[in-house]
Amino acid sequence: MDRADDIRKIRRDHATPVCPVDHGDDGTWQIRGYHAARAVLRSTDTVQAGLGIETVEKLPARIRRPVLYRDGLEHREHRRQTAHYFTPCRVDAHYRELTERIARRHLDTLRSAGEAWLEDLTFGVSIDVACEVIGLTRSRPGIQRRLERFFPEKFGRPGLTSWHGIYWLFRQNSNWLRIYLADVRPAVRAHRERPADNLISHLIAEGCSSAEILGECLTYAAAGMVTTREFISVATWHLFTDAALRERYMAGGEDERLAVMHELLRLEPAVARLKRRTTGPLDVPSADGPVTLPGGALVEIFVDEANTDPEAVGDHPGAVRPGRATTTGRYAAALSFGDGPHRCPGADIAMMEANVFLGHLFALEGIRMLTPPRVTFQDEIGGYVIRGLRVAVDPR
Repeated sequence: MDRADDIRKIRRDHATPVCPVDHGDDGTWQIRGYHAARAVLRSTDTVQAGLGIETVEKLPARIRRPVLYRDGLEHREHRRQTAHYFTPCRVDAHYRELTERIARRHLDTLRSAGEAWLEDLTFGVSIDVACEVIGLTRSRPGIQRRLERFFPEKFGRPGLTSWHGIYWLFRQNSNWLRIYLADVRPAVRAHRERPADNLISHLIAEGCSSAEILGECLTYAAAGMVTTREFISVATWHLFTDAALRERYMAGGEDERLAVMHELLRLEPAVARLKRRTTGPLDVPSADGPVTLPGGALVEIFVDEANTDPEAVGDHPGAVRPGRATTTGRYAAALSFGDGPHRCPGADIAMMEANVFLGHLFALEGIRMLTPPRVTFQDEIGGYVIRGLRVAVDPR
């Protein structure tokens, strides 16, 4: 890809070769082609891998795994029962006005102070919206600080063989306990007494224990709060540094603005590494014909590369061109929300939330970027962390 034609802010170093389907030296199959990646994600002959699944598998059998770590019939049934929380109609009817209020409230803080860190604004909005969807509506003060500790900019590896590992084991267990006591337990108690139309009430009705509900809440928090925060931040950075794109976005209607958001997410997926393990032989397409992945193989999908595969998205894959032939409708952001059984259920909420926040932010009088951000990476998921972007507005 010609770098002059590539507007991406997030630059990842990729080892060569960059074949669409490649067998790594460590035995992992690496998928970089769009059609091959989609085939793996949609296959019923794979199961979830990565994302700490090794730790989850050590839990006692009586504890139900969070939906992220389940596969097969049990996973499909859970997704079927909870799908109505995330439909486009519900998002528009139940969450749009809420998101508008939340965005205005956080931006009022910016207007009053004159300056703010973008990561604080985006995290505040993401937390408030996700808490309403999940049902975490009885939290004690300080939820943002607790979540910042649970999802730090840099993770350590918990363990019992070094002081570093012991520290991180103690730290994460403490963070679990803090979130349970201050956020999950009060919500569970309230919804047991008065059920509501949200995820926690659904889990209570299914007979889930408080520990199981905690696991589900943190799973949804990672997707609904953390990754949404980072995408809103990188999209804001793009609009601050590309006057033509910002003008196009602000002049457009709802559909045009969402199309721009989807293209930015295609280019800057918040989760750029997905892993699966095959449960049997699996044929995936490649330029030289089908490639058979053996059963039991670990497969790593490079979402950022699949999303810029010219075979799928056309010429100039690093440019913002809404309406590309392959990336339209439900898959306008290509594979940035995944695909198949584990496709992110909150995709419509995330895009609505980003669009609402950015629309209000760039409508502020004198909005400007004071300092560009720094970028670090979460290697396990290929995610990016945007910090240090400071924004300012004209005084009231």
